[in-house]
Amino acid sequence: MAPDSRGTAPGTRPGVRILVVGGGYVGMYTALRLQRKVKQRLRRGDAEIVVVTPEPYMTYQPFLPEAAAGSISPRHVVVPLRRVLNDCRIVIGEVRDVDHTARTATVTTLATAEDGTGSLEIAYDEIVIAPGSVSRTLPIPGLAEFGIGFKTVEEAIGLRNHVIEQMDIASATRDPAIRDAALTFVFVGGGYAGVEALAELEDMARYTARYYHNIKPTDLKWILVEASGRILPEVGEAMGTYAVGELRGRNIDVRLETRLDTCEDRVAVLSDGSRFPTRTLVWTAGVKPAPLLAATGLPLTERGRLRCTATLGVEGAPHAWAAGDAAAVPDLTASEPDLTASEPGRETAPNAQHAVRQAKVLADNVLSSIEGRPLREYRHAYAGSVASLGLHKGVAHVYGRKLKGYPAWLMHRVYHLSRVPTFNRKARVLAEWTLSGLFKREIVSLGSLEHPRAEFELAAGGPAAPRVPRPGRPQGGEEPPENRPAGG
Repeated sequence: MAPDSRGTAPGTRPGVRILVVGGGYVGMYTALRLQRKVKQRLRRGDAEIVVVTPEPYMTYQPFLPEAAAGSISPRHVVVPLRRVLNDCRIVIGEVRDVDHTARTATVTTLATAEDGTGSLEIAYDEIVIAPGSVSRTLPIPGLAEFGIGFKTVEEAIGLRNHVIEQMDIASATRDPAIRDAALTFVFVGGGYAGVEALAELEDMARYTARYYHNIKPTDLKWILVEASGRILPEVGEAMGTYAVGELRGRNIDVRLETRLDTCEDRVAVLSDGSRFPTRTLVWTAGVKPAPLLAATGLPLTERGRLRCTATLGVEGAPHAWAAGDAAAVPDLTASEPDLTASEPGRETAPNAQHAVRQAKVLADNVLSSIEGRPLREYRHAYAGSVASLGLHKGVAHVYGRKLKGYPAWLMHRVYHLSRVPTFNRKARVLAEWTLSGLFKREIVSLGSLEHPRAEFELAAGGPAAPRVPRPGRPQGGEEPPENRPAGG
C-alpha cells in the first residue's frame, strides 16, 4: 500500500487536509463552499481539500428522465468537477476503507491495477463522508439478468437507446410474440425516478411511433408496478391520486399494491397473477446506503446510514461529518407546523433538497470546528415537491399549494433550472429547452456507443459481430448475448 505523504520536512505539510468522499450533491457543494471560504489558504498551501469520487463529474439526477427522453443532452446533465473545484485536488477512485482512529482512508484508483503499487492511503484531519446511495434490489429471480437501473446518466441514455431499439425490433419481426414483448415496457417503483422516467419515455415513444409504418401508439404497452397503495408520496395523497389518473388516461397500466415476483425468461410475473412477456424491465424501487459506510467502523442506524447529530457530525466521532443519503440527520422541524414532515420527530428525508442545504451547513461547521467556533444546527422545513409527468404535464405540492398540469410542469422546470449547478449548465439547459420547443424531437438511437469497438474488431478479423445486423451481412437471428444491452 502506497502512503500519500503530506511531507516530512517542517513547513511542507499543509495546515489542514479535508477529505471529501463522494462527488455528488453533498460532496460537490461541500467542497465548493469550502473552496470559496478558504481560497487564499488553499493557494498558499496552508490547507488542502481532497475529493475522492468514482466519476469526474456530478450528475444532476432530476434531469435524468429528460435526458432519457432526449429533451436535454446527456453532457448537460453532468457537472465536471475539475472545472468547478479547480482549487481542490480531485482523485478519481473509490474509498475502500476508513480508519478514523488513525485518520486515514484507503483508496483504489484507475492506476491501482496498472502500476502495481497497490492502494493509495490518504491521511486527513477532517473527513466528509458522502458516497451517496446505490440501487436497492431484491432477490427476485431474473432481476440481475434482465433488469435495467435508472440512477446514472449512462443508464438513462442506455434505456433511451434500448426503447428505440425495441421499436426497431417490433417493426422488423414477423413473430407476433417477439413484437408484443418488444413493445411491452414494465417499470417497477412508483417514486420520482420510476414515474418520471416512465412518463418521459412514454411521451418519447408515442411521438416516435409516427415514424414507423407498422407501429401505432396504442400498440405500446406501459406498466407501472408499485408495492404500496399510492405513487409519488412526496407530493401528497391528492396529487398522487391525480397522477395515477393522468397516467391511466394515457393508457398506462398502473398497478398499485402489486409486487414483481419474478422476471425469469423475460416474463414479468406480478403478485396479482398477471404475466407480461417483456424485453424491458426497469427497476427503480428505491435506494440503499453505499456499501462503504459499513467499512468505516462508524456508528450506523438500523437502515445502514451514519448516525449524525443536528450539526452534521457523526455521533461519537469528532472530525467526521456526513450529510445526504449517507446520513441520518435529526429533523428539528418535525415538531413545527410543516406541510410534509418526512419522518416526524426522527430524521430528514434523504433527498436532493435536504442534501444541498445540508452541504452548506456542513462546510461551515467543518471550518468552525477547525477554528474553534460554535457549530450551527441544520434546520430546514421541507418546502414540498414537484414532479414531471411528461411534456407539459406535472404535479406539485409546494408550501401548501397544489398544482397540476401545465403550471406544475412549468414549476418543475423553473425549480430545477434554478438548482442545477453553474451558470454554464443553466444556460445550456435553457437553450436546449427553447430549441426543443421550436423543432421536432430527436428520435435517434445510438446504441452502438455501448460497444464502440465492435465495428473495428469485425473489420480487423476479430470475433465481434455488429451490434445491429445490416444488409449484406450474415444475420443469423438474434444478436449474440454479449452484444445485448442490459435487460435486452
